[in-house]
Amino acid sequence: MPPTRTPLRLAILEADTPIGRARAKYGSYGGVFTSLLHRAADASHVPRERLEITGWDVVDGAAAEEEAGEGEVEDMGGEWAVVRRKGYPRMRDVDAVLITGSRFNAFDNDAWVVRLVEFVKEVLAQGRVKVVGVCYGHQIVGRALGAKVAKSEGGAWEVSVCQVLQTQKGKELFGGKDALSIFQMHKDLVYHYPTGVEELGSSGPCKVQGMYVPKKVITVQGHPEFTEEIVAELLEKRREQMIFSEEIYGEAMARVGKPHDGVMVAQAFLKFLMEE
Repeated sequence: MPPTRTPLRLAILEADTPIGRARAKYGSYGGVFTSLLHRAADASHVPRERLEITGWDVVDGAAAEEEAGEGEVEDMGGEWAVVRRKGYPRMRDVDAVLITGSRFNAFDNDAWVVRLVEFVKEVLAQGRVKVVGVCYGHQIVGRALGAKVAKSEGGAWEVSVCQVLQTQKGKELFGGKDALSIFQMHKDLVYHYPTGVEELGSSGPCKVQGMYVPKKVITVQGHPEFTEEIVAELLEKRREQMIFSEEIYGEAMARVGKPHDGVMVAQAFLKFLMEE
């Protein structure tokens, strides 16, 4: 019999929790990403069993850090629920970490944000555990690498399905496309590419849409894990909260059902994670 392949141990560092219907369906953002990565595994003919995914609450988990790796297990519910603990995994227990999106600011100095940046620096300083960053996670990686992270100077939001122009490296990683269609939900930016990373893409409102260091780091500013249902609910909620004007809401809702390349981006994540 052929040797059994060791599962890839991926820790999802959850910097937020879904709302409403998404919360009921997925439980946590660990569940949202598990759904995405399983679809990408299916599309890439990779057995889902190759992925051993755990979720980690890094927002409310700072106090549990002394128990990292053995802390309280939360049942988040939902059909895509994953094992979720508070704090951070031990480096020896994982092969990669993925930092999720968040409603919080990556440039703030709240204790849990500073600890997340420090943890990412620790991961980047060693040579085995890989890092994936998505939206807020992309910004946290940018900050850890010394880039300026701040709100858009014009205060413009980038929301719903948007186009991201790809660099040559971006085309190589993401299916050869000149432009990716991907969900966005941000007005904070990484303002410049840190030294030593390869540029992946850009858009009008955001020049730093993705960063890459071979066998070490891959990030995107967009949300490959989002679906039409998740984004429509966020748009509705943020209109109710008067975060989005009727104009922003209407324009975003007009694009929310357009085709997007989330699974293709996740396939690139899987290839990056599994390469020797």
